Amino acid sequence: MSDRLVFLDSNVFLYLLDKEEEKKIIARALLDTNPVISKQVINENVNVALKDFKLSREKAIEHAENLADRCLVKTISLNTIKIAYSVLLKYRYSFYDCLIVASALENNCSILYSEDMQHKQLIEKKLTIINPFI
Repeated sequence: MSDRLVFLDSNVFLYLLDKEEEKKIIARALLDTNPVISKQVINENVNVALKDFKLSREKAIEHAENLADRCLVKTISLNTIKIAYSVLLKYRYSFYDCLIVASALENNCSILYSEDMQHKQLIEKKLTIINPFI
C-alpha cells in the first residue's frame, strides 16, 4: 500500500469513535498509512462527532487534530469543485461524495476507502473505491 496514494472518506474515520471494535481496528490501521484527506473530511468528522456521537467540543477537536496530524490534508479548490461537477453528472453520487472523489482524483490517489460508495468501482480509469469493512 505504501507505493500507492490512498484517500480516506470521512465515514472510515468515524469508526475511530465508534464502539464497534472490529471496524475501529481497521480504521486505525488505515490511519497509520498516513493517507490523503481533504479539509472536508476533517469538517465532516467534527460535525458528526458533535451531533451523532455527542462528544464534547474538546474531544471533537482532539479527534480532528489527530486526523490533521496523521494525514496529508489537501484543500478543496475551485478546480476540485469543477471535477466534482463532472463526477456528479457521470457517476450520480451525492455532491459531497463527489467532492471526496474529486479530491482523490486531483491528488492522484489510486484507492479511495469509503463505506458509502460502490465497492470496487473504477472512477475515470484511475481511482478504485474500496470498502475496507467488507
